[in-house]
Amino acid sequence: MSAGAIFQEALRVVNRHHLPEVVQSDMLAALKAGRPGPLAFLYAAGADAGLSDEKILTRSTAIYFNFCAGNLADDLMDGDCTYLSEPFRIGPCVQYMLQSLSFQTLLEADLPSQTVASATRDLVAAAGQQLVEVRTRQWNARVFRDVAEGIACRQWSAYLRILWCDSDLSGKAASVSMNAGFAGHVVKDITSADPRYTTMAEVDKREVLAWARTAAQSLRNEHLRCLDALLLTIDPVLQEAL
Repeated sequence: MSAGAIFQEALRVVNRHHLPEVVQSDMLAALKAGRPGPLAFLYAAGADAGLSDEKILTRSTAIYFNFCAGNLADDLMDGDCTYLSEPFRIGPCVQYMLQSLSFQTLLEADLPSQTVASATRDLVAAAGQQLVEVRTRQWNARVFRDVAEGIACRQWSAYLRILWCDSDLSGKAASVSMNAGFAGHVVKDITSADPRYTTMAEVDKREVLAWARTAAQSLRNEHLRCLDALLLTIDPVLQEAL
């Protein structure tokens, strides 16, 4: 099995609902917009946890639906939803469907209710910081960290709580997510020249980079293959920054 199998399973879940052709087209567009996203990492992280292919596939598909819903919401807020014909009319309904499909697939994964509740609390916290992010006009290190810990770290905490549930890695979900989410968020903002990072004073950038490098070192100390692969994209950017 590979990361591509997760995407194909998401398509199969959509197809099983026998939706009108125009609806399937919109759903496909939103699912494609989320690629590659977390697919490769989810597969690798599931394998590191010793999960069966069936568990990796079902749990990762539920996560991917939610990821695409969040990605669509972000694109609508930023005016970047170019893959739907009428974004502000069609987009909210597509997002609604993606979140419903995530919920359906999550229930079919037969996870403990407390795991689903914990993951949902993380997602609520992530969405809350997204509302802070869109209202922020002046960035500094403290605000940057608060937002990053919400929209990136708490989102990934939800995903790894789901993926690693009842595995040997379940106890690491929160800590790994905080470090991977923060370091990955910083790298993404640097490489995309996001104003969250570029408009900060140099002293604030240095503080953020110090936090990100500490997070990356913590990931390195975990000695997990999925994190080693992630660090291949994180380390070069952090090493060259400032």
